[in-house]
Amino acid sequence: MIPRIIRSVLPVIAGLALTAGLFAQAPAPKIAFPDASPAASLKQRIGLTDVEVSYNRPSAKGRAIFGGLVPYGEVWRTGANNATKLTFSTDVKLNGTAVPAGTYELFTIPGKSEWTVVIHKNMSQWGAYAYDQKNDVARFTATPATLGNPVETLTIGVSDLHNDSATLYISWEKTRVPVKLEVDVVSVLQPQIEAVMASNEAKKPYFSSAMFYFENNLDLKKAAAWMDAAIAQQPAAYYMIYRKGLILAKAGDKAGALAAANQSLEMAKQDKTPLLRDEYVRLNEALIASLR
Repeated sequence: MIPRIIRSVLPVIAGLALTAGLFAQAPAPKIAFPDASPAASLKQRIGLTDVEVSYNRPSAKGRAIFGGLVPYGEVWRTGANNATKLTFSTDVKLNGTAVPAGTYELFTIPGKSEWTVVIHKNMSQWGAYAYDQKNDVARFTATPATLGNPVETLTIGVSDLHNDSATLYISWEKTRVPVKLEVDVVSVLQPQIEAVMASNEAKKPYFSSAMFYFENNLDLKKAAAWMDAAIAQQPAAYYMIYRKGLILAKAGDKAGALAAANQSLEMAKQDKTPLLRDEYVRLNEALIASLR
């Protein structure tokens, strides 16, 4: 027989034992620490080309960067951790050097007055420790510029966007390295436009095609004819009539451009939407002034 007092405390002892067991089995909490050089990615469309950059972004933290943390004359991963990756959906040119569509590693060799930019096969390597020049796809030089305001965290970006070009740049500390990125839009899109315009398609991209030819200095007679077709479908679209004036002005038809601008101006003045009205009044007045 178990004495009554012992029987009374047995449940308490069992509960304590169970609790102790639970505590003993509880897993240690997982701790997530911030990355010293956080991962980043950039996606940008240039013309018909998709460009993607994947890299890790170190910060200066009071350190001297180029010529210090990043030595001159040595291959640099152009970031931290894994080598920086570049992806192009079509063939491109970088500072005039042809680079086929694909995914690559970006390495650079910084210098005081000139950088070497290296487009390297994608080896998915850590840093530049296993870098081998035999795997280079392209090499070219770039000229660094001095920034007035320092950039604390390494930044790779795309600016100066046009249909056929942009600037890919590397900025850190007081240095900015621009690389001209060019894509071929005309040779891809022009045959497609011509084919659609020669087809029996009921809906044709008259306005967009006219503007593409205008912006890329192609056949301006076709551009004007396509803009007329677009206007015929939307006679009240004075923004199209204004752009017809731009096309005719570039083609040297001053009288036709003035007529289009004046027509668009009078129609814009009747618009009940103040911001749109004021914008096209200003644009047409500027076009008329440039033709006088």
